[in-house]
Amino acid sequence: MRAGTVLLGSLTVPGRPDQVAAARAFTCQAVGEEHPCAGTAVLLVSEVVTNSVVHSNSRRDGGTITVTVIATGHGIRVEVIDEGGATVPALRTRDDELAEGGRGLQLLDDLSARWDYYQDAAGTVTWFELTGYPYE
Repeated sequence: MRAGTVLLGSLTVPGRPDQVAAARAFTCQAVGEEHPCAGTAVLLVSEVVTNSVVHSNSRRDGGTITVTVIATGHGIRVEVIDEGGATVPALRTRDDELAEGGRGLQLLDDLSARWDYYQDAAGTVTWFELTGYPYE
């Protein structure tokens, strides 16, 4: 981690749909329920973890997803680590307003200060940052 950052917590859960609620609860606790960015962080974690459950190899038997919450000097950074898959996180165009899915990354793009993903031998890390909410 960089100087000025503090690990608020990390949680590893099985890559199953019923674990999305655990990721939300953990994120709320790690950020702090009263913190101004808690609601946004919980919403975005829900979206990213759901994407991992649906699209990554973490959904296979024994697969896991890890959520890490880090305080920075200007807000928080959340990383969701899954076991990778055939696709990578990509924004859909806004052309298909009737599509049943594809809104999660749009929320991520709209509500976070910045987000991205990277892949390594362990899988895919999708991260986002919420700024303007300093920790003391």
